[in-house]
Amino acid sequence: MLVTNIETVPGRQIVKHLGLVQGSTVRAKHIGRDIMAGLKNVFGGELKGYTELLQESRDEALGRLQEQAQAVGANAVLNVRFSTSSVAQGAAELFAYGTAVVLDNE
Repeated sequence: MLVTNIETVPGRQIVKHLGLVQGSTVRAKHIGRDIMAGLKNVFGGELKGYTELLQESRDEALGRLQEQAQAVGANAVLNVRFSTSSVAQGAAELFAYGTAVVLDNE
C-alpha cells in the first residue's frame, strides 16, 4: 500500500475517494528511559530512548492506519499527517491520519 504525505501521486489517478483513515497509539514513558533522559539533560546529547519510543509509536500508528485503509478497500493513503497530544501524566498519544483512496493501476 502506498502511504505518502503528498495530495496526489504523479502519473496516477484517484479513481475512488474512501475518506479519512486513522491510526493511533498511546505510550507511557519508561523509568529506565527517564533516568537516562535526566542524565542527558544535564550533560547534553540525543535522548535516544525517547527517539526509539517515538519511532516505535509512529510505526505502530502507521500500521493501524494502513489496516483501516485496507479494511475500506484502499490501495493508497494520501496527505498523511502526524499529531501528538498528552493524555495523562507521562503518557502521550501519537495519531496518524490521511485520506484513503483507490488509485488506478498506472
